[in-house]
Amino acid sequence: MVSLVTGGCGFIGSHIVDRLLAEGHTVRVIDNFSTGRPANLDHQKGNPNLTIYEMDIRNKEQIEPVFEGVDYIFHMAALADIVPSIQRPWDYFSSNVLGTYNVCECARAAGIRKLVYAASSSCYGIPDEYPTKETAEIRPQYPYALTKRLGEETVLHWGQCYGLPVVTLRLFNVYGTRSRTSGTYGAVFGVFLAQKLAGEPFTVVGTGEQTRDFTYVTDVADAFYTAAMSDIVNDTFNVGSGGTYSVNRLCELLGGEIIHIPKRPGEPDCTFADTTKIEKALNWHAHVTLEEGVQKILDNIDYWREAPVWRPDTISEATKDWFKYLGKENN
Repeated sequence: MVSLVTGGCGFIGSHIVDRLLAEGHTVRVIDNFSTGRPANLDHQKGNPNLTIYEMDIRNKEQIEPVFEGVDYIFHMAALADIVPSIQRPWDYFSSNVLGTYNVCECARAAGIRKLVYAASSSCYGIPDEYPTKETAEIRPQYPYALTKRLGEETVLHWGQCYGLPVVTLRLFNVYGTRSRTSGTYGAVFGVFLAQKLAGEPFTVVGTGEQTRDFTYVTDVADAFYTAAMSDIVNDTFNVGSGGTYSVNRLCELLGGEIIHIPKRPGEPDCTFADTTKIEKALNWHAHVTLEEGVQKILDNIDYWREAPVWRPDTISEATKDWFKYLGKENN
């Protein structure tokens, strides 16, 4: 089998590449290294079944030849994080929506067997129900969430209209080794790990009692592989851990002092996936507990040594547009 992973040098993408190679696939990766790191696949250097193309999915003519002869596509390439999506909406729209259009069109021309799209649970916004089902109302709160949702709509519409065999997976709070270390203020694990290495306190938003469905990255890679190899098409599944855990509990497991910063608008107090659908349809469920996952990260903590160290004052400056545009006075 020949598989293509867009964003394959990124956090989740690189773990999917590892899984595919372990399963005997020939793997092609497209990545423009805007957030992905070539080092994430250094351990696969010399593997004759892996080819990496430095390309941008926004350039359809450039990427189209890479799709020839491909059986499975794992579309992970996207810009992430909330604040820069507010500041640079066109970058997010062009990458996450138009880039996804290009991937769908190239996949259609190539006659692929399955395209699995990395959708985001952020499309639910602040839901009414926990755990949250796939049928929950869609309420994106910021441009990142909107563009990921529009990408998902595009993938599903290409399945409906053109018969492209697709599945979309809505991911909940993925964490694990190789998570992003870029300069953008974003995912809690990257922020906390850099703070731990620097001996700084963890900057906990609000009380820290808010909970997140922390799902370990190898479980997520398994969900993508399982969805791709299944007979199911034109459907959407939540991918979550089966639980929801407080940020305070995460701080306990990481070990360190805490300092509190203001609660942010547009963020739910809880994320918690209802995984009943994927468990029944694909016989998939997460295996790695939060305790096990955090230990795996601590065993590899040097990866985050060069990540930026965020402090309350720099966080306040970095997130001022978040409060400006998503604050209650504008809602």
